[in-house]
Amino acid sequence: MDFYDLKNAFFIGFFMSFMIGPVFFMLLKTSILKGIRAAIAFDIGVILGDITFILIAYFGSRSLLEKIKDDPRLFFIGGLVLIIYGLITYLDKNNKKEMEEPQVEIPESNNYFQLMIKGFFLNFINVGVLAFWLGTVLVIGPSLDMNSTHIFWYFAVVILGYAISDIGKILLAKQLKNKLTPLVIYKIKRGMGILLIVFGAVLMLKGFIPKDKIDTLMEKVEIKKS
Repeated sequence: MDFYDLKNAFFIGFFMSFMIGPVFFMLLKTSILKGIRAAIAFDIGVILGDITFILIAYFGSRSLLEKIKDDPRLFFIGGLVLIIYGLITYLDKNNKKEMEEPQVEIPESNNYFQLMIKGFFLNFINVGVLAFWLGTVLVIGPSLDMNSTHIFWYFAVVILGYAISDIGKILLAKQLKNKLTPLVIYKIKRGMGILLIVFGAVLMLKGFIPKDKIDTLMEKVEIKKS
């Protein structure tokens, strides 16, 4: 696994961190009302939820991946999952309602363990997150030749990018909260939806283009760079 893969992994983590939803606003609210430590405790729970989804997606699809890892149709399946998730994000009619407080109360005292549990479950009940990780695993697994070590480090960097981005959000909570008007949120979510659709479409196209042509094209690009 090279630096290019790790850079992409970090970018995916950063991208996921800014998916506007209940977790995003609960994290800001916790930071503003309860402080940085409480927000970090909540975020640890959120990250544990993501790790759980990654494990479910990986082990739930591993037998399928082993059988068809060299089948270009796998890119088609992964791309289709991302396109569907992108369409749901783009067409979501509740985009402007997400500035409202999520229906998960924060305890009066800073019970960090309880905050962590709330973060975990608030993330875990979002089936769309599982769909995103499933689509990612379906594409990343075969591209790393189903090498368990490479896959582990790839998603470790994804989580690292996610965590670093969340720490930034926690530290800038008040500024972000003031600037995230319903119109801005609406535009961000639609933009995220479009990006997911584009990424999914590119992956689906890879399923129709012979692998040797892709390798030849990549070699030409590398030659031009050098």
